[in-house]
Amino acid sequence: MPEGHLKLARDPSCNDLLAREATALRQIAEQGDPRYLPYVPRLVDSFRHRSDTGEVRRANVIGVSAARLHSLEEVRARRPHGLDPRDAAWMWRRLLVALGLAHRAGVVHGAVVARHVLIEPDDHGVVLVDWCYSVADPHEHIPAVVPGHRPDYPPEVLARGTPGPGTDIFMAAGLMSQLMGDRAPKALRRFADGCRLASPRQRPDDAWQLLAELDELLLRLYGPRRFRPFVL
Repeated sequence: MPEGHLKLARDPSCNDLLAREATALRQIAEQGDPRYLPYVPRLVDSFRHRSDTGEVRRANVIGVSAARLHSLEEVRARRPHGLDPRDAAWMWRRLLVALGLAHRAGVVHGAVVARHVLIEPDDHGVVLVDWCYSVADPHEHIPAVVPGHRPDYPPEVLARGTPGPGTDIFMAAGLMSQLMGDRAPKALRRFADGCRLASPRQRPDDAWQLLAELDELLLRLYGPRRFRPFVL
């Protein structure tokens, strides 16, 4: 079997989630900008596994190009009093790159929560994982809410409405706000709040444009961008 991390559905009823992930990662690999593909996992293989009892479960073999990855869930646990906004800045920027890559390929991630955003602290790498909740068809709905994260979702998901790029942007902004906590300056909090408006039509829906706006704000707050070492 090719090298990678094996994901196997715990129950056949979850086979559709693994199928969604395979579809999303194939579509991003085929239609996404090759320069940014390291921001998402690669699909090494996808197949069905039949157990001795005859139960059929879908499996995906997932590979990532970075090492020493840590989830933002771990980062939050190690920074209970809030993450320095200057550290959150590079994480946010790279998360928007991952979303911009996916959205241009026609894929909505649908589950931008702390456990699904992995960082490589030394080189400031970010990988957005777990595409099981994704939507690669504009007429589909997000299939499920990540357990324990219902408050993190925008209204259109909870109402079983149609998701879009603004859905991911809403969740990403909320995640970054949670990470920074009270340490976020007012201007950055206002920026995040603008990404979390209830109406999808009033919310930003272009991750690349939003990245440019975030860069302008960070320049005003902290001056020219420079590498800032991050140690967990």
